[in-house]
Amino acid sequence: MHGNWAGGLVATFVGLSVVAGNTHLHTATAEQPTLRWERVTEAADWQPRDSQGELVYDNRLWIFGGWFQSFEAPPRDVWSSPDGSVWTAVTRTAPWRHSDLSMAITFRNRMWFMGGWYNGRLPGHSASNHVWSSRDGAEWKQATANAGWSPRLAAGLVAFRGRMWLLGGTENYYFGDQQSLKSDVWSSADGQTWRLETEDAGWSPRAYHQAAVLNDKIYVFGGGNYVPEYHATNDVWSSSDGVHWKQVTAKAPWHPRLWFSSVVYRDRIWVLGGWSNNPSQNWGDVWYSRDGREWHELKSDFVWKARHEHSAYVFQDKIWVAGGHAQPLSSEVWSLRVPPEWFDDDGR
Repeated sequence: MHGNWAGGLVATFVGLSVVAGNTHLHTATAEQPTLRWERVTEAADWQPRDSQGELVYDNRLWIFGGWFQSFEAPPRDVWSSPDGSVWTAVTRTAPWRHSDLSMAITFRNRMWFMGGWYNGRLPGHSASNHVWSSRDGAEWKQATANAGWSPRLAAGLVAFRGRMWLLGGTENYYFGDQQSLKSDVWSSADGQTWRLETEDAGWSPRAYHQAAVLNDKIYVFGGGNYVPEYHATNDVWSSSDGVHWKQVTAKAPWHPRLWFSSVVYRDRIWVLGGWSNNPSQNWGDVWYSRDGREWHELKSDFVWKARHEHSAYVFQDKIWVAGGHAQPLSSEVWSLRVPPEWFDDDGR
């Protein structure tokens, strides 16, 4: 988060709970071990940050740029790690500049980096619709300097049916309005030519949300707007073609939020952390769902401090969390393996 953030919440969960509505807290049995997050490193080699790009590529974790503070240009560094503990600076001056709340994805054996915000609150700030790709993180090729979709940040980005799909986002960060928010959907097979799939997907225009692919559907969930008029959602939408969307639930049991992270792991969508306002609060909770409608809160031992705009990955059969704004900015790296047999017989 970029602004006068206050709050902070340390969430350490041990134990189990009850069922209320479509909220389920997983109950371990005597045969099931208590899940426990492992702090892989307290301080990675890269400077603490949030809003960085992240992906898994070439059997390594990667991060790109991000945010240090609002009155400084965002970093242009690229780091990678084979184990989450030892990190290598691949380059400190990538050719892209808009690395705050950019979008990144692995697609067709390349790393892709697109969109984002540059220069914080300083003069000359701008959003981007540039698209870049790389096979090694050091050399980057610009696929296009004008993707067709308007310059934006904090959009959803997924790979689906042989194409990259960009969903929503905002055209202006600190200085925008409701008209800056988007609900359009674009796709591309090569990063250069983008096709408008729908100008209005039906879900409310939003940024700082997440998107995921599960069971041959795209899901969009959470997000909203930061300033000047804050609002946050916890609705979930799905589409089997990226064009026609239906609301899966108007209100998931996790609190409406911005700046959270998500992964797909064990055939489930996972929501991790984030931030909401009124009052300003970080979140340290973890939720999962097999269908986007029924959600279960994961209770675990020794969880990371509540945070937002952190990186989340699936790597080496584990969920990973790295960096983010945990009051202060963090360079921690955490991991958690959930054994497949840990879930109930009905999959909860």
